[in-house]
Amino acid sequence: QVQLVESGGGLVQAGGSLRLSCAASGSIFSFYSTGWYRQAPGKQRELVARAMSGGIIEYGDSAKGRFTISRDNVKNTIDLQMNNLKPEDTAVYYCAVDGVVAGRVWGQGTQVTVSS
Repeated sequence: QVQLVESGGGLVQAGGSLRLSCAASGSIFSFYSTGWYRQAPGKQRELVARAMSGGIIEYGDSAKGRFTISRDNVKNTIDLQMNNLKPEDTAVYYCAVDGVVAGRVWGQGTQVTVSS
């Protein structure tokens, strides 16, 4: 089973930027969806952005206009560029891939903290 490792989280001031990266242990080519989700304390996990087969990109409402997801099927990485960060973006960010056979596979998460 593919394993996912996230990196790039940390502490940033409001208005700043971070780039999260998710490295897969194997090929992500066959996964129909690769994306980022987040979970803030006391809240449900929510979609941030996902890149699907056929070049379809979907963003959560909170990410539109500020975040950009990119998927590289050669390097087997899924990156998330986050700009103009706000304190409400503070959460644990998880990488996930969806496959027909494998189902959904999650990474371990990386903490993003945005100070005001």
